Amino acid sequence: MQEAISNSEVTNTLKDWVRQYADSMFSWALHKTSHKETAEDLVQETFLSALKAYDKFQGKSNPKTWLFSILNNKISDFFRNSYRQPVSNSTSEFDTYFNEKGQWKSGAIPSDWGGDTEHLLDNSEFQTTLNQCLNKLPQNWLHAVQLKYLDERTSDLISQELNISVSNFWQIIHRAKLQLRKCIEFNWFRK
Repeated sequence: MQEAISNSEVTNTLKDWVRQYADSMFSWALHKTSHKETAEDLVQETFLSALKAYDKFQGKSNPKTWLFSILNNKISDFFRNSYRQPVSNSTSEFDTYFNEKGQWKSGAIPSDWGGDTEHLLDNSEFQTTLNQCLNKLPQNWLHAVQLKYLDERTSDLISQELNISVSNFWQIIHRAKLQLRKCIEFNWFRK
């Protein structure tokens, strides 16, 4: 059984952990969410949770492992909660691109990007444009894209984790792709 620890010892330990692990935790949260403020909030919430649950930490694992476990749970909760908040759209994205017969509207037909698009991701300027376009997506669309294409999770796993139907997931992915394509065309290929 762990001996009683004074508040000052807990405070000093947590201060040490903040100094040692906060930067790497922030980097991880930023990688997962792509939003600085969200990453900062998640790291702060992690340390608050660690403070509240400090008496349960038995020292059997590395503190970094324990903190990252808490952080990953916070990130998962963040994704789940963002899907429960509806995205308000005054007009359907489909109305923007397609007519009532399901055909492309004139001016909405995707342009042929032509050229060597195979190596675009090697171009740092294109990566900047892509990240800017990703950050313009609604939060829940961005999370779906990240989980599918960056974390390479299956649609079934993502749907289960986010508590949405598979068809809803694919609808979100489809809409996100349409919006990303439009943004990239405007900000990269037509600049």
